[in-house]
Amino acid sequence: MTIQQGESLRDRKKRRTRAALVGATLRLAARKGLDQVTVEEISSAADVSTRTFFNYFASKDEAVTGSDPEAGPRLRDRVLAQPADLSPIAALKVALLAEVSDELAEDRDVWLLRKQVIGQHPELLARVFASGEEAERHLVAALAERSGLAVTDTFPMLLTAATGAAFRVAMARWAVVDDPPPLADLLGEALDLLAAGLTTVPQN
Repeated sequence: MTIQQGESLRDRKKRRTRAALVGATLRLAARKGLDQVTVEEISSAADVSTRTFFNYFASKDEAVTGSDPEAGPRLRDRVLAQPADLSPIAALKVALLAEVSDELAEDRDVWLLRKQVIGQHPELLARVFASGEEAERHLVAALAERSGLAVTDTFPMLLTAATGAAFRVAMARWAVVDDPPPLADLLGEALDLLAAGLTTVPQN
């Protein structure tokens, strides 16, 4: 887990606890099947109380998807914090690469486990999509504010949607390659292609 600048000890502890609960849930679910895992087992594996589990997640399903209610607001703040002279897509790139570095870069094994468990329980996809849509609403709002547009305008909505597609492509490549480059590199490449307009085929 990467320590974020200005992050308090309490915040770091909360992030460690959340990550421990997600990891324990996924490992147990991958080994035993989600339906056979109890919240008590998850809490014990993460070395916390059952009460603590429910402070972070309402259910095992929520722990599997790893939904972070702070992700959307955090992304919005990252975008708005970028220098005003950056283009919207450049500001998005800086914000997303910082998010990946702080939150995801060291968690490939967790993502692979999540992919496995969700593949066994496709009904969880609806929760994954809902979480992604919530984060995208915050990004649309941030881009609209930076651009002086309404959140219902095409530009912030389309840029957010395209960026989401670039992120999913980067994640897919990260998950399937045996010895992948860092996720930040894959995402940066996808965003650079998007910024260039996909008008030419890149040369290897």
